[in-house]
Amino acid sequence: MPARSIASLSLSFGLVSIPVKLYTATESSSDVRFNLLAPDGSRVKQQYVSEATGAVVERSNMKKGYEFEKDKFVVFTADELKALEDAASHVVEILAFIPEKAVNPVYYDKAYYIAPDKRGGKPYCLLQQALAESGRCALAKWAFKGKTRIVQVRPEADGLVFQQLLFADEVRSLEELHIEHIQVSDAELKLALQIIDQGAEDNYDPTAYEDDEKKRILAAIDEKIEGKQVVIHEPDEATAGGAQVIDLMEALRASLKGGAKAKPASTPKRKSAEEPVAEIAAAPKTRKPAARAPKTPAQEPAKVRARK
Repeated sequence: MPARSIASLSLSFGLVSIPVKLYTATESSSDVRFNLLAPDGSRVKQQYVSEATGAVVERSNMKKGYEFEKDKFVVFTADELKALEDAASHVVEILAFIPEKAVNPVYYDKAYYIAPDKRGGKPYCLLQQALAESGRCALAKWAFKGKTRIVQVRPEADGLVFQQLLFADEVRSLEELHIEHIQVSDAELKLALQIIDQGAEDNYDPTAYEDDEKKRILAAIDEKIEGKQVVIHEPDEATAGGAQVIDLMEALRASLKGGAKAKPASTPKRKSAEEPVAEIAAAPKTRKPAARAPKTPAQEPAKVRARK
């Protein structure tokens, strides 16, 4: 089924207005969802009760208030809250062009795609190619569902990504953790870099990995449907808990000597030598390789698919 757009927008590029359609880039229903049931097997319904009287309060009778002191609230009506919202706008105004890698991914929020609407094909492709050629992305302001957001518009091979960004006060600083920066020796750093180079890959291939937990849950659901007893598998002793930390240089040499086999299966490969070198734990002599998905997407169990 083709994707359905969630909004029609106009992307302002200098004096050029590009009509585009907005599409969600991610699936929110990928997790296996369970329902809460009563002892008799029927669904339960959530209710709100008054803390003072214990009486059930219907949603239509609720008010919204802000607690400015303990148990003291200022109440806003629906009209007052509506007046405080930013007016929705179909115009997305580009504010600046910055280097594509200038935005720390920690500020990334929800991702969207934008595609050209009617008569928007040529200016859309022009912006896409210009951004790719310049190595820059666009920062834009977007008012949607009562709130103004900052978005990054960046080029990909097949089109433009519309990446919603978090504001500064929505992201905690690493400085709050007061991480101690310990000096490492040149020899330790050299060995660590060799280990990184040994396991280096040019790109991240998302199809090479799969959600093992989701597969286990779906398989267990199939067994339940068949009336079988679900077997709980205990974790291997080698992977249960943390491995004993040994001498850093010894661990580095052992990792380099063992190559890819010495890397924990659950640890993703690092892509850059710029990441800090952490203490490396001793690995068991044998490791199972990381589970990799087949080149074609895995099919969900038939009985679970049928129930969706």
